[in-house]
Amino acid sequence: MLTQSSLKYIFILLFSFLLTGAVDATAQQDTVVAADTVAIADSAVRKPELTTHQLVVGFDIAGPLRNALDASRYGYEIAADYYLHKELYLAAEAGWGGCKAAYTDLKYTTTNAFLRLGFNKVLIARENSKDWGGLLLGLRLGAASVGRSVADYMVTDSLWGGSAGTLPAKNLGAYWVEVTAGVRVELYKGLLAGWNVRGKFLLNTKQLEELAPLNISGYGRGDKNSVFDINFYLSYAIRWGR
Repeated sequence: MLTQSSLKYIFILLFSFLLTGAVDATAQQDTVVAADTVAIADSAVRKPELTTHQLVVGFDIAGPLRNALDASRYGYEIAADYYLHKELYLAAEAGWGGCKAAYTDLKYTTTNAFLRLGFNKVLIARENSKDWGGLLLGLRLGAASVGRSVADYMVTDSLWGGSAGTLPAKNLGAYWVEVTAGVRVELYKGLLAGWNVRGKFLLNTKQLEELAPLNISGYGRGDKNSVFDINFYLSYAIRWGR
């Protein structure tokens, strides 16, 4: 999101280009305009490092909505990030959930917890220490521990008829990497809202081949090597320092 400070910075750059284009008129004007351009560029680039500390803690408000719309799955997620320096944030997200497969030929349940760790980078540097919104790009490594119950299944054959069986309960692990992009804005004095779009890529597909979970909270469908997801966060920022 372009702030007033960012727009001012863009205006300064455009104004500098106009001054530079006018230099070709005379050699004397060239010297004056070049000096002014360098001074403006230096003042824009050499900004003091903004050292204010910020810790943001939030909740994915899309989770309860998904739970209400799909009775076969549930999940909850919290997120936090901490400002390091130069628009770089250390990020962590965690949560829990589960799913229930209740088909005529397959029945089982799963529960799982997950953790994602990585970072966010704000693309447009802020010049105002009170400006904490912006466009974010990020990278995460995710892991989930999944517990699957005994699975009851039935196989139907047109020649031999049907046969039933069970698969024993099993503990599984899922690991993935994801790329994120999103926007965050400050609504009012530390109250933040934003969304993230995520592309997720499963790293251990073979471990989930026998009976992939219908849904892995924090990742998505266990039978997919790649999935896309979106989160909507409502957060609160704790700030201290200069």
